[in-house]
This record gives sequence, C-alpha cells and structure tokens, in this order.
Amino acid sequence: MENLITVVIPCYNHALFLGDAIQSIIDQTYQNFECLIINDGSTDNTEEVVTEWISKDSRVHYYKKENGGLSSARNYGINLSASEYIVTLDADDKYEKTFLEKGIAILLKNNAIGIVSSWGIRFSENNQYGIFKPRGKRLNDFLFRNEAIGTSMFRKKCWIEVGGYDETMKLGYEDWEFYISVTKLGYGVHIIPEILFYYRQHVVSMRIEAINKYDLEIKKYVFIKHKQLYVEYYPELITNFLAVIDHERSNVAKLRASIEFSVGFLLIKPFRFVKKIIKK
Repeated sequence: MENLITVVIPCYNHALFLGDAIQSIIDQTYQNFECLIINDGSTDNTEEVVTEWISKDSRVHYYKKENGGLSSARNYGINLSASEYIVTLDADDKYEKTFLEKGIAILLKNNAIGIVSSWGIRFSENNQYGIFKPRGKRLNDFLFRNEAIGTSMFRKKCWIEVGGYDETMKLGYEDWEFYISVTKLGYGVHIIPEILFYYRQHVVSMRIEAINKYDLEIKKYVFIKHKQLYVEYYPELITNFLAVIDHERSNVAKLRASIEFSVGFLLIKPFRFVKKIIKK
C-alpha cells in the first residue's frame, strides 16, 4: 500500500488559477493523495471553483477560514492532514506530474532528509523563462539565503517539531524561516535536479513585494528570532555581512562610473558638433 500524501493548497483570491494547481495534482503519477484546498478568506469565486472539483474527485477537500495569511492557511491545512508526508502548493503555481512520486521515494529511502524540493521555472500565460536551481543541503546553506523553492514536500513530524510555519510572518520569506528551523534540527534538504515546479510570474506578487519593500525588515526578524544560531555561526555572519557591503560598494562604483561617463559625454558633445562644422 502506497503511503498517503497530503497536498495543502492555500488560496486567497486566486480562483482564476486554482484549477491549474489542482489539475497538476490530479495528474500526478503517484495517486495516493488527499488534496486540501484552504480558502483563506477569499472574496472571489474560490468556493465555486472548488465545488466543481470536489464533484469530479473525492480526494479533493475544501475548508474555509478567516484570512490569516499564507503561514496560517498552511498550518490550518496541515493540522487537518491524515498523512505523515506533506506537500505545499500555492494556488497559482503547478507541479510537474512526477513530483509526488520522486519526492516520496527520497523521503522513504533516507530518514536524514526532512524536505524535498526541485528546480523550478517561472512562467506566464504564454512564456516560460528564468530557470532557478537551488542547492538545498544543510543548515549552513540556508543561513543567509533560501536554497529551496517556497513550496516543497516534507515530513509532518518536521513541521510538528518546529511548531509549524511562523504565522507572524505575513510579509514573506516564511518558507525560508521554516527551512532554517527544520535544518537547525539536523534534517537535510534534498533538491531533485529536474524542473518539477512551475512558478507563475505576476507583475505584482508577494515574492516581489517582499524583495522590493520588506527584505531588510524580514531578514532582521529572522536573524533575531534565531539569534543563538547566528551567534554560533558568528564568523559566517560577519563574512556574509562584509560580502554584502562589498557588493553594494561595487554597485555604487559602477553607477558612479556610468553617471560620470554620461555627464562627460554630454559635456563634450557640443565640441564634437562644432568640430564637425569646422571640418565642413
């Protein structure tokens, strides 16, 4: 008997894309799953869309809650799960049809692995672009950057041991903090070196907002929350800090050189014009 996998799909006003996400689970080569749709206080027709899917497949289940953010919706769904193995998927993204099969095989084979993810690719309605290849591995690989995509397969016991996703993190990077917490317990993160995840690129998204507006604020929260961890890795913290400073200094130097070149070009442009006239 195959092990049951619980797929949790939080949805907040993404009814337009939800069908694609569900279909990507229905089409999996590994068929022993339950798919829990968590309506996180949507104001669109999410319920109508899910009702149609429930009538087609008894493995699809629907739950509605007040809006609490992505972490809250994921925790809500995982609490309801009947499985030892969890997969998260955002309502506007998709998995390639072999992800469940390949992911569960890795977890069953190696007890030291707590999380399984893969390479991914960004897509819009008409294009695919921007392949990303995270490395995964161990705690020190996650200290200063997220080395796995935001959705993944993991052991439910890992989620229990770290106390679930941090529900106070409503601005983004909640998946990164979750991976830090899990790897801090000694579990590894395995990345399948194949494109098995499809990330829908929007003009404005939670990920883009987090990077552009809240990056420093969120990182400060993570560093303080795991203060003792970063004290333990103090040399690495300083090395990373200095590398960031050097990178910013390099960017400023490039920008200054570009500005100086542009200004210099504008200053000599009239003289070039006069020179052309004199030659004539």
